[in-house]
Amino acid sequence: MNKNILIGLLIPFVGTTLGSAMVFLMKKEMNQLLQKILLGFAGGVMMAASVWSLLIPAMNMSSKMGKLAFIPALIGLLLGIFFLLAIDALTPHLHINETEPEGLHAHLKKTTMMVLAVTIHNIPEGMAVGVVLAGSAANNATITLAGALALSIGIAIQNFPEGAIISMPLAAEGSSKKKAFLMGTLSGIVEPIAGLITILLSSIMIPILPYLLSFAAGAMIYVIVEEMIPEASVGKHSNIATIGFAVGFAVMMVLDVALS
Repeated sequence: MNKNILIGLLIPFVGTTLGSAMVFLMKKEMNQLLQKILLGFAGGVMMAASVWSLLIPAMNMSSKMGKLAFIPALIGLLLGIFFLLAIDALTPHLHINETEPEGLHAHLKKTTMMVLAVTIHNIPEGMAVGVVLAGSAANNATITLAGALALSIGIAIQNFPEGAIISMPLAAEGSSKKKAFLMGTLSGIVEPIAGLITILLSSIMIPILPYLLSFAAGAMIYVIVEEMIPEASVGKHSNIATIGFAVGFAVMMVLDVALS
């Protein structure tokens, strides 16, 4: 495997690991205001990545279709949203600050369901990184290696607060700090795995790259609208989450344009 591809796959996982390590440095329970800022920031990064790194390249690749260049992006976007909707409905999981689990009924520990909630939306992030790296490796003119690495770095930045948001509540629930760190880290291992599988299947996937890029975008947008924004908007100081979202969006947009 190309060294650059391996680095691109691992960068997001490093972000999750470093974020999970915050459980050793901060108080047992994360400040609610900080949690809102981090959720908003992560949502902003994901939204900008969906637009600049996935949807726009998907439409550029379909430019030969003229005014209908939006069709592959539209189909992929909707498929990604409905795919995550199905995963969300079938997988038992529990969101942070919630008491009622979602998905199919299962006799799982609360901590396990909290980790599953994060793992669900790490799958499309891993796919997004994998498909962009595959596109750059195939010398696609629309996707450069620098642009692919920009997406990896952006997802890693988003994963840093996500790792902290999962490990610290686990510690607050009674898990040891070591276990909370391990669970937070493991929630991100699905990303390089999903990315690697996508790359290994790239020979079949390259012809449908615009659909795959927009599929990953749709899946990430579903997570933002269904989970991250509602969680960041509950209670007081919801405006701080909006500011965090704006900063996260701007950071990812700058990364994508400056490094592409």
